[in-house]
Amino acid sequence: MSNNTPETRPRHFVAPLEETPLVAIDAVKVDEKPSNLWIDAWRDARRRPIFWISGLLILLIIVVALLPSVFSPVNPFTEKCDLSLSNGDPTAGHPLGFTKLGCDVYARIIFGTSTSISVGFIVILLTTVLGLLFGAFAGFYGGWIDATLSRVGDIFFSIPYILAAVVIMSVLSQYRSIWTISLAIGLFAWPSTARVLRAEILRVKQSDYITASEALGVSKIKILLRHVLPNSIAPVIAITTISLAAAIVAEATLSFLGVGLGGTIMSWGNDINQAQRDIRVHPQTLIWPSLALSITVFSFILMGEVVRDALDPKARALR
Repeated sequence: MSNNTPETRPRHFVAPLEETPLVAIDAVKVDEKPSNLWIDAWRDARRRPIFWISGLLILLIIVVALLPSVFSPVNPFTEKCDLSLSNGDPTAGHPLGFTKLGCDVYARIIFGTSTSISVGFIVILLTTVLGLLFGAFAGFYGGWIDATLSRVGDIFFSIPYILAAVVIMSVLSQYRSIWTISLAIGLFAWPSTARVLRAEILRVKQSDYITASEALGVSKIKILLRHVLPNSIAPVIAITTISLAAAIVAEATLSFLGVGLGGTIMSWGNDINQAQRDIRVHPQTLIWPSLALSITVFSFILMGEVVRDALDPKARALR
């Protein structure tokens, strides 16, 4: 006797249609908003309080750098320091007191913001351009081009950019300016950007749409500019935001060591350098510029962390 007789065949129970209505599982949602990497990153970042906090701080810092006279009634470039107020306490119109030379601490911090921000953005512009050129051509073309550019990058990467900047600024001691210190830092700080971009391009160029573009006869330079770079730039944006904070710290470090900007240029590093001698008797002249530097660097680091997590689909999935 066959085992498939009606008596022995297993019974299948189906729920009533009104209890389990049919739905189009694979139907395309026409009213769903379009999405891509950048839209998903924005939707993720705007839900995080750290993004808004760091963004507001960065916006405030940039506005202070562009319009310092709005935030300080005292212009340290036109008003001379008064030695009779040496290391004086805060007074009306001078909320942070005075330096050893009788200069307004608050005004110097406000007007010194533009120096640090300018150095940071110039360094980032230089490192991004060099990093894109070296990383893009090395990762996309490969072969002897990759070997040559990678070895050049390794040479620069092996030299600490702080040490290289100290040597350059010592040699060019008569030409100390914002552009000089920015070039001294940026010329040796680009290899990290190039490495990140090269690694990302090596991953992206294995994609099917790159192979299809090559099969259609699209030139390599067009493939690089139209397809590879736009899909590889996300990690570079994240590392650039964090590198900007490192550039600001580098400028302050060089100025603190006495090989950075000249004494006539107002910067937080110069103020910290001048205040270190009175740290035991008047620590406030050291604390305030150090606090301004820390808040600025911390804001850019937080923004860099948020941008990095937002542009990483794996990190978004884990939250």
